[in-house]
Amino acid sequence: MNLFQKLLAEKLQHTTRREFLRDCTTGLGGMWLASQGIANAAGPLQINHDPASPLAPLSPSFAAKAKRVIYLHMVGAPSQLELFDYKPMLKKYDGKDCPKEYLEGQRFAFIQGVPKMLGPQYEFSQHGNSGAWISDRLPELAKHADKLCIVKSMQSDQFNHGPAQLLVQTGNANLGNPSMGSWVTWGLGTENQNMPGFMVLISGGRLPRVGSSLWGSGYLPSVYQGVQCRSTGDPILNAANPAGISSDIRRTALDSLKNLNQKTYEELGDPETITRISQYEMAYRMQTSVPEVMSIDDEPAHIHEMYGTSPGRESFANNCLLARRLAENGVRFIQLYDWGWDSHGSNEGEAINGGFIKKCHSIDKPISALLTDLEQRGMLEDTLVVWGGEFGRTSMQEDRGSNTAKFLGRDHNPNAFTIWMAGGGVKPGITYGETDEMGYQVAKDPVQVRDLHATMLQLFGFDAKRLSYKFQGLDQKLIGVKPAKVIKDIIA
Repeated sequence: MNLFQKLLAEKLQHTTRREFLRDCTTGLGGMWLASQGIANAAGPLQINHDPASPLAPLSPSFAAKAKRVIYLHMVGAPSQLELFDYKPMLKKYDGKDCPKEYLEGQRFAFIQGVPKMLGPQYEFSQHGNSGAWISDRLPELAKHADKLCIVKSMQSDQFNHGPAQLLVQTGNANLGNPSMGSWVTWGLGTENQNMPGFMVLISGGRLPRVGSSLWGSGYLPSVYQGVQCRSTGDPILNAANPAGISSDIRRTALDSLKNLNQKTYEELGDPETITRISQYEMAYRMQTSVPEVMSIDDEPAHIHEMYGTSPGRESFANNCLLARRLAENGVRFIQLYDWGWDSHGSNEGEAINGGFIKKCHSIDKPISALLTDLEQRGMLEDTLVVWGGEFGRTSMQEDRGSNTAKFLGRDHNPNAFTIWMAGGGVKPGITYGETDEMGYQVAKDPVQVRDLHATMLQLFGFDAKRLSYKFQGLDQKLIGVKPAKVIKDIIA
């Protein structure tokens, strides 16, 4: 009799029938998994927060390469075929009928019948020692080719913008789950106790499709949710004292409220009560620290020129400069959303031969400046910069009636899209993954969204399979329950 059989026999001798039925799916199942070498002996990570200071800095479980992240999400999904995924064969087949195998079993938003193939609309050339193919729409970013880790084989299982954005930002296409920023700040805290650990900046004139759910804390304590900041006016709504209320009066009121909340916590034991106390205290500290950090007026003229910023207005350029300021002031996760990348062929404001050009121009110089600025300040090495949308674009032209002839557009394509990363422990000057000759399907090294999340957590010093939070009886994870792999080939 082996050790497993002995343990099983002993357990059965001291187990009632009711206990057996209760535990059979976990106890015996876990013993069987252990006997097969399947169980994870290490178990979930223990994240121990000080209830009175839930954002205090914590150490990762192993040496981290990244200390902070700046995530640039292009809301609406930019066309990879006009920016990074150069396909000469697609250019050759421009205007020809789409192959049937590209249409069978696929879902489309606007494509009907047999569409025409649509070649790349802009010129591509190779850049840097890496020889990365980048289109002429991003001439300034192209100068940083040797800093970029371009992943061309991203895949999503979501077809519509809202669920796809949720999947990229929270790991789940459904509402109510913590965002990446919430997971990272929950696991690591933040370096500046006078600032939120997770901050969000919006440009493009509109919120993403599902709004603040993209930076919500879900089932994690609410202190870890993203704080949306404005580029104009008060940086954070309702943070300033009302008219006629001085800082001393505010302090007295907060002390009284703290005492009441403390008594409530002692009576009920709800950890959200302690979170509420800490949030009130942070809001008080933020009244001084946030306006100072969020003001770009005192930046030197050469910095404004480099970014193309215009103080006092909302713009992606302003937000890139603010992202650098937030990063150097200890904010852990900085999320930028830029709306307006849904490149359909319905009108010039969306089409890839109209509004797309303007969108590329609006981000090219600021992103280039951000990478340069971080590098000059010695911050790029431990700041992970991520750029991408929620899915890709089709290799064929969508059919939306008579407008199609004038305004060119591509439909949603979850089968293949491109992201890039820089700094923060990723290999510079490499391209990972490939699509087929038409840029429609992944042909080599597919990367699921959960693989991206696992890799990002690895860079922050966490095993994504072990970083979990107990909720509804389950160990919930950013990567969900499906297998996820760390993309080791892109880690420096």
